[in-house]
Parts: sequence; C-alpha cells; structure tokens
Amino acid sequence: MCGILAVLGCSDDSQAKRVRVLELSRRLKHRGPDWSGLYQCGDFYLAHQRLAIIDPASGDQPLFNEDQAIVVTVNGEIYNHEELRKRLPNHKFRTGSDCDVIAHLYEEYGENFVDMLDGMFSFVLLDTRDNSFIVARDAIGITPLYIGWGLDGSVWISSELKGLNDDCEHFECFPPGHLYSSKSGGLRRWYNPPWFCEAIPSTPYDPLVLRRAFEKAVIKRLMTDVPFGVLLSGGLDSSLVAAVTARHLAGTKAARQWGAQLHSFCVGLENSPDLKAAREVADYLGTVHHEFYFTVQDGIDAIEDVIYHIETYDVTTIRASTPMFLMARKIKALGVKMVISGEGSDEIFGGYLYFHKAPNKEELHRETCRKIKALHQYDCLRANKATSAWGLEARVPFLDKDFINVAMAIDPEWKMIKPGQGHIEKWVLRKAFDDEEHPYLPKHILYRQKEQFSDGVGYSWIDGLKAHAAQHVTDKMMQNAEHIFPHNTPTTKEAYYYRMIFERFFPQNSARLSVPGGASVACSTAKAVEWDAAWSNNLDPSGRAALGVHLSDYDQQAALANAGVVPPKIIDTLPRMLEVSASGVAIHS
Repeated sequence: MCGILAVLGCSDDSQAKRVRVLELSRRLKHRGPDWSGLYQCGDFYLAHQRLAIIDPASGDQPLFNEDQAIVVTVNGEIYNHEELRKRLPNHKFRTGSDCDVIAHLYEEYGENFVDMLDGMFSFVLLDTRDNSFIVARDAIGITPLYIGWGLDGSVWISSELKGLNDDCEHFECFPPGHLYSSKSGGLRRWYNPPWFCEAIPSTPYDPLVLRRAFEKAVIKRLMTDVPFGVLLSGGLDSSLVAAVTARHLAGTKAARQWGAQLHSFCVGLENSPDLKAAREVADYLGTVHHEFYFTVQDGIDAIEDVIYHIETYDVTTIRASTPMFLMARKIKALGVKMVISGEGSDEIFGGYLYFHKAPNKEELHRETCRKIKALHQYDCLRANKATSAWGLEARVPFLDKDFINVAMAIDPEWKMIKPGQGHIEKWVLRKAFDDEEHPYLPKHILYRQKEQFSDGVGYSWIDGLKAHAAQHVTDKMMQNAEHIFPHNTPTTKEAYYYRMIFERFFPQNSARLSVPGGASVACSTAKAVEWDAAWSNNLDPSGRAALGVHLSDYDQQAALANAGVVPPKIIDTLPRMLEVSASGVAIHS
C-alpha cells in the first residue's frame, strides 16, 4: 500500500504551500516508507508515499504519460496491467509499475476507463492541458480514500484522514466504486454490478464454478516483486487462502524469486483458539509458520496507536485491529512487505453467526448486499490501515470483482443455514473445497465454526478491554454521554473510552461523522437486529452475542477461577499518549 495526497486548485502556488503539502504528506509516510514524490503544476499538488511491491527500482510516483501532460498518483495494485498494456500498443511506458497503465488508459479512453482496471486502487489523475482532474476508488473500497474541501475552493484527496483533517473546512469518506470529475463537479458510480440493486438472484449453485473463481482470484494476487506470505488464523477463510496459495505458488515468478515454500503468520494470546488451529493448518500445508504472541496488556498499551492509525471509534473494528496491528509490525520486521488475507467472505456468504436467524433467503441476500457495501467502513478499513501502519500491504482475494459476481449470483437459498441438513454458515464455500480426492484442508478445519478475529485471538482479549475501559470511564461520565457525544453516542464504557481517544486525534465534526454507527449484534447491520426481538437487549458486537456459542468457554474460565487460577492483572494506569505533530508521531511513556 502507498499513501496519496492531492491539493487541487488551492489558489496558492507559493513555496510555503508546497512545504505545507510536504508536511501533510509525511503524515502518510508509514503507508509508503520506500520513496516520496511531489508534483506541482501551479496550484495543483500531487504527493505520493511509496511502498514498492511491483518494479521497486523504477516505479516511483507520481507517474506520467509520454509527454508528461497527464500526471497520476496511485495507491494500489492493478492485477491485469500486463493485459492492459497489450491493449495500448501505441503507448510507451516509462516503468514496469502496474499503475503505469492508468495515465495511458485515460489518454486512450477518457474518463470511462476505470471499469477496465482489475485490482484495488485509489488515484488522482491531473490533465495539465486544461487542469481538469479525476479521482477514483476501487469497487469495494479496499483502499481507503477521503475527500475534503477548503474555504478557498480547493479539493483535497488523501488516503487517510490525518492528511487533510487540519486543513479542510469539510471532509468525508470518498465512496467506493465512484469517480469524481472536475469537469462535472460531482461524483458518479462507475461500479454497477448485478447484485448492487439487491434483486434476488436465481443461479443454481455449482461448487466447481465457485472454486475456480476463487482460485483465479488468489492466483492473480501472487503478482509481486517482494517477499510475501499469508495471514492464517486457522478459520475457514484464511485457511482456504493459504491452501490455494500453497497449491498454486510453484511455478510462479514469486516462487522463482522467493522460494516455493509459503510463509504463514498468526497472532493470538497464549493458548488461543486461532494459534492452535493455525498451527494445525500450517503443518498440513507445509508452510513456514510464524506465531506471534501478545498479552492483554500489550494490546491495551497499543490502543491509542491503533486508533490514530485506524481512524475510527467503532468498537468491533478497534478490537480486531489491535492484534492485527501488532502482528503487522512483527511481519514487517521479518522483511515481508505483502500478505494475502481472508476478509470479505463472511459478508458474501452470510458467515456471521447472526445469519442463523435470517428469516428467509430474500432477507439473507439483502443483508449480504448491505454488508458488502459497508465493508470499506469496517473490515477493509481494518485490514488496510492496521497493516499499512507498518508499511505492509494486505491483498484480499474474496473481494475480487469477478469472484463477487459469481458468489452473489448464487440463489441465496443455498446460503441459508440449515442445521438439520448439515448446512452450517458458509456451507456453499466449504462444499466447494470439499475435495475427497485432492483435499485442500482437513475436514474438521474445513467445517470449523466461525470465530470473529477479536474472539479467536483469545476470549480474554475482549474481557480485558472492557475491564480496562471500566477503570477509566465512570458511571457519571456515561450519564452525560449523550450531551458530550450527541452523534453516535457511546452506550458502553468501552465505546466511550475509544471515543475519547479518537476525539483527541480528530476533533473535527467531519471526522466523527466519518465513522458509522447504529445498533448491531454480532456484527450485523441495524436492519438485521430486527430478525430477533431478544437482540435489542444484547447489542454486543462480539460473535458471542449470537446463539450462545461461546458459553462453554466461559464455563471453562469459571472452572479455572474456582480452582484458584487467577487471570493476569491488567495495569490500571493510563496507556501511552501520542503527540501528533506535522512531522510525525512522538510516543511518550
């Protein structure tokens, strides 16, 4: 992942303004520590912080067309760039970068080329011939992007809030699958798949079609010129990513450069469910497996850093981001710059435990549509920013455009959870990879029950967070919460604690409006809470809230307590404070 920042039409071409843009761009340096670039044309500025994955030697940005009239700053990966180059025979490319095709596609096709891109991306393109510009974001919002407006009439674009929040009068999330054109002065949606209108599909389920579509999605993401690996929690999604990657790695350019044995990575509290399951999958697949341990205190100490980087106060996202944030740092320390991850499957296939309560196939399908549309505010945001905080890129094959089209065209009756027929959550995906002759995974892993990442790393993680928040948020503070935070009022002490930290870093009203809210149970949308009347009294975003599936673990912890086993003490002092300055972040103990 890279970091992009653009200031467009600010009526100020002074050296002081250039210095300010450079200062703001440096706030994104964690996303791209390999190189920095800034292009200025009058009062238009395009800045870039590069994480070099493809063509590290010559792919520095901003990028240009032949006569340098078209300038582009890009964050992302274009997986079909070699195919696109073949469609541009009359163009001369300056680099081997996958993003080099964008300027030339614009020359050839104008603003209507974005749908030709297969990948994850956010970019700003400036046409210096008339100073017009376009901005676009990938279909699902895998890459983060924000748009802001200055009092001087300028338009600002940044990969993260911290790049523009101090200089814009108003800013907001740039919507996924959209394009902004300065010529029309507004946004339009370029991504218009059949499922977007939420009409109920009727294509019969074909397990081989689904399997092949996912394998293609994984294979195209093996495009890399740097060391890489897979994130492996031992759950279904990450295990399938690892299994398919391991099966197809041999013979690829990546294998020739970095070896045919896949590296896998897992994080968890000691003896957590994920560590045990991931170790078993790694042994089965023969990966070089790396386990990282953290304590509840380690996680609590990192919370402020996490909120600064993730830029949200959503409880579920922060819970899950913290272990991932800690793991990403360890992975980068090993020299790895790219990982493949399993986000998106639960949204596409109705994998969260609350889907057990879906009243019919129509409601299930509409909920999956709502979940996919909101991914950029939750799991995509977490996976991207938690890894990019340390200059690590995460790729997500389940969110491949072609794969989503195949999976979302299946008659949702097949996705319904039917315990009496042996159809647990995500049965259609499990069945697609249930190959007796050439098994991808052991049966008990293939049919392992869903664990949310924040639960799977260790159940005491969430309990530790709640206990820590309770030490720092009083009942009196909660009584006044609706007056202090009238928008998305926190309803728990944990939520209040995160909100206080967020507001210190991002005090602007636009910042608090950029975070989603609403009732949720076990990661559901507010609409799905209506499926079960009892849920309105138990709005816990953890997976434990659905079906009581984790009660056995709590019984076990209670037994330990009765036996005199005391859980580790959480230090009740305030965690580290971050001081944010224009040049970066300083940590004070």
